[in-house]
Amino acid sequence: MENEVEVFFFPTMNGHRVTIALEEMKLPYRLTCVNIREGDQFKPEFLAISPNNRMPAIIDHGHPDGPLSVFESGAILQYLGRKSGLFYPSREAERTAIDQWLVWSVAHLGPMSGQCGHFNVYAPLLVEDPAHLVYAKKRFTDEVNRLYGVLERQLAGRDYVTGEYSIADMAIWPWTLSGDRLGQDMSTFPNILAWRERIRERPAVQAGLAAGKDFGATTRSLTDAEKLASTRMLMGQTAQSVEDRSRNSVG
Repeated sequence: MENEVEVFFFPTMNGHRVTIALEEMKLPYRLTCVNIREGDQFKPEFLAISPNNRMPAIIDHGHPDGPLSVFESGAILQYLGRKSGLFYPSREAERTAIDQWLVWSVAHLGPMSGQCGHFNVYAPLLVEDPAHLVYAKKRFTDEVNRLYGVLERQLAGRDYVTGEYSIADMAIWPWTLSGDRLGQDMSTFPNILAWRERIRERPAVQAGLAAGKDFGATTRSLTDAEKLASTRMLMGQTAQSVEDRSRNSVG
């Protein structure tokens, strides 16, 4: 459809930020799979709209000036909020409050959670001596704990992060779902748990989480050696490796 938002997507926390927003805002969209396990993020056609070779990215085919592409999940949420006029109020004080927590999520919660997951889940596959990971595991597990404490205090006496449900909640929420796997005792964060369930009950959130659920299955079964190679590809990128993979990508 001409007015659809095309979402370049794989089912990850950052990807679900965008599908949840689209469902909440009732904007028509379609998904285009970017299989990050098989290197789709290095294809030249994807890099043309997402030069950071990360998904999600979107193309709004319904923009009045012609198709408009946006990359980075935080920028996408702001754009969709402006486009729909929903969950991102125009009053400066309210919008600034939301922006603060949106930036907090993309600058702190998401990256620190990602590093925590990296050192606890992926790094043991990549190093010869896992004992070398002890400091890194503690460093990022503790930082995630600190950030959960920040969110816990912010939610005291509030149903949502800035009072009213907004794109800030959509940005933060997916990254809190893996707290147990990131070494956090979630029972010590009752405000987060209540907020997390409050959002989970929203039908649009459930639809956003279900979007693209079969994309993970598009990856064929991998041997152990192929899984290791895929992990190295995802975790060991440099400017040169991205350029090389882009050059060698097929259509």
